[in-house]
Amino acid sequence: MLSSAFSVLFVVFLLLTLGLRYWLARRHIRHVLRHRDQVPAEFAAKIPLSAHQKAADYTVAKTRFGLWAALWNTLVLTGFTLLGGLQALSTALLHATGPGMVHQILLIVAFAIVSGALDLPFSYYRQFVLEERFGFNKMTVGLWIADAVKGGLVGAVIGLPLLWVVLTLMDRTGALWWLYAWLVWSGFQLLMMVLYPTVIAPIFNKFTPLTDDKLKHRIEGLMTRVGFAAKGLFVMDGSKRSAHGNAYFSGFGSNKRIVFFDTLLSRLAPEEIEAVLAHELGHFKLKHIIKRIGVLFALSLAFLALLGWLKTQVWFYTGLGVLPLLGQSNDAMALLLFTLVLPVFTFPFSPLTSITSRKHEFEADAFAASHSDARDLVSALVKMYEDNAATLTPDPIHSAFYDSHPPASVRIRHLRLAGVA
Repeated sequence: MLSSAFSVLFVVFLLLTLGLRYWLARRHIRHVLRHRDQVPAEFAAKIPLSAHQKAADYTVAKTRFGLWAALWNTLVLTGFTLLGGLQALSTALLHATGPGMVHQILLIVAFAIVSGALDLPFSYYRQFVLEERFGFNKMTVGLWIADAVKGGLVGAVIGLPLLWVVLTLMDRTGALWWLYAWLVWSGFQLLMMVLYPTVIAPIFNKFTPLTDDKLKHRIEGLMTRVGFAAKGLFVMDGSKRSAHGNAYFSGFGSNKRIVFFDTLLSRLAPEEIEAVLAHELGHFKLKHIIKRIGVLFALSLAFLALLGWLKTQVWFYTGLGVLPLLGQSNDAMALLLFTLVLPVFTFPFSPLTSITSRKHEFEADAFAASHSDARDLVSALVKMYEDNAATLTPDPIHSAFYDSHPPASVRIRHLRLAGVA
């Protein structure tokens, strides 16, 4: 009875999420096309109509592609769950290995390989058709394949030991396994913050010290004013893969470093780069990073506690097309099922996460305006929106679901109304 009810509930949310995505996409496409032939008044003097139309066309193309990807992902999810894909995969591996830790780890590895293979056509199209059409792709097929291989190897080296630890805790530490697993996962996340900038990121990109002395002096002055210490200023060869530009800081504690995409440095003036960096440093000084980590850890604890209960419920497995092994561990299957279905149930609540994120963006903008010239921040934002072909006229409801940053017009208007630009 519970199994059938959960199956129905899952199908309802699956269709609700797919329908909601479709409705949001159609709204977004109509809204962007409706404003395609006129640059918003606040940008008319700075962004040519041709660039505005390119952004509209790029946005529409990405949104339409996203619709097909969402439909495909829904079909794949249904195949893995209700149509018995995970059950068939588990049974085949069980015949080859027998029950035990090897079977459990191989189940997750096999799922990752199969799901990755099913996503390859979409990944290829996104990179070499969609991004290529609008002039953003700089990757070769060889580099794309090399990145995939490197990503798989890094994932295996890092992920397999972590997976073994978590599965061992699930199997041997009793009803509170989820608490111990959460402590391990939290420690792992903090460790990755330390190791990523110096160990993992250089596997994929080349990082060189910033050599522009004038820009370096300007940035060091900004860091002194705001009380931020970094281990170094680096330029990343982002142009090897994409024409999109960005800047960020990574690391934790004394390991923090500031990174600029080479594409960003080639486009923005020094004072604009300073303003963009002031915004990013605002996130740090206003403790947005710590708050986000805290929320992430709290949510992960709650979800692991939920999984701790669900993994003991037979209806959780059977309602999703899986027959749990009798007298054997089903921990890997529980992890897979939970990871697969959680986004289905949480997507309708996506705007709740955007509220805090957008509040942080406004606060970081105000911080940047108080430590640099707000006009430089506005100018930089306009250039970045133009260079990245980001639409200036997103549908507000679509944006609330998908965008962690406020729309360009709202963000810039907010600065100007505050009297700082």
